[in-house]
Amino acid sequence: MIVPEFWAEGRIKARLDDRQVTVRRFGWSDISQEEAQAHADERAKAALKEIAAGEMVEKYEPKMAYNGAEGVPIREEILARHGEAVITRNLYGARCLNTPDVLFADVDFGQSVPLKLSCSVYLTLVAVATALGLWQGSIKVTVISLLIALVVGSPLALLLFRLYEKATGGPRERAHQRIHQFSRQHPDWHLRVYETPKGLRVLVMHTTFGARDEVVQHFFEALDADPIYVRMCRNQHCFRARLSPKPWRIGIREHIRPRPGYWPVKPEHLPARHRWIAAYEAKAQGYAACRFLERLGSSHVHPTADALRIIHDELCQANTTLKLA
Repeated sequence: MIVPEFWAEGRIKARLDDRQVTVRRFGWSDISQEEAQAHADERAKAALKEIAAGEMVEKYEPKMAYNGAEGVPIREEILARHGEAVITRNLYGARCLNTPDVLFADVDFGQSVPLKLSCSVYLTLVAVATALGLWQGSIKVTVISLLIALVVGSPLALLLFRLYEKATGGPRERAHQRIHQFSRQHPDWHLRVYETPKGLRVLVMHTTFGARDEVVQHFFEALDADPIYVRMCRNQHCFRARLSPKPWRIGIREHIRPRPGYWPVKPEHLPARHRWIAAYEAKAQGYAACRFLERLGSSHVHPTADALRIIHDELCQANTTLKLA
């Protein structure tokens, strides 16, 4: 996991096969702006060399905050460091905890009809419509049946999904069951379970992990963790937990300034950014990012995980009755 203090962009131009080519690459450093610039220039030269050799390489590197891109670290404002863990401000202004070895998992509750179910319903209706048309020996009947299938497919899929949700206790109950099942199968694991506005968060306490460890991937799969979160963990070599509310959930409609809030920000934009942050932080105090629910499994606690648990619970206001956001 790398969360640099300094960022720079390197540009290099050259003529390749009678055409002008411009390559841009970012560089970073924890030492100085000059070192970040040197790193950016070095990466730009390396990319140009690859292009000259005929390799398929992007000329411009997109500016992303926490996009999971291979080879580019987390590009967010650093607010605090706690050992190897780093607290940053993300693209939309919330505070986030980034850790290379303390395992968090996000389990979101799916509210929409699964794509697999929708496809199954539509394919079944199309098959029935086609069979009906063939049985009647009429193209007109086939066309009308197919149109009806297209119209009723989505409502039918929604109805089936709601019936399934009711029969299984809903996504929250299924998520709890998956976590409890994992705990029963791995009694040596110490799990802390938190409620989030639209899901659950699990913090693993008994030991530390690497984001690409095979056991971590098994853990994510068993819990059906958010696939975007899983991909980000692998690509950024870290685990992550949001510590403060999402702005739109606490009534802040205006986006962080400047928009988008990529870091670093030009000096002329800092006053507007600071005003937005002050308003956000004042309002965020009345909300919790998650709420502690239960502890499962072993009572063994790794000191690194416990130190981060204290920070996480305090900054998330996880032991309060504040509204989740």
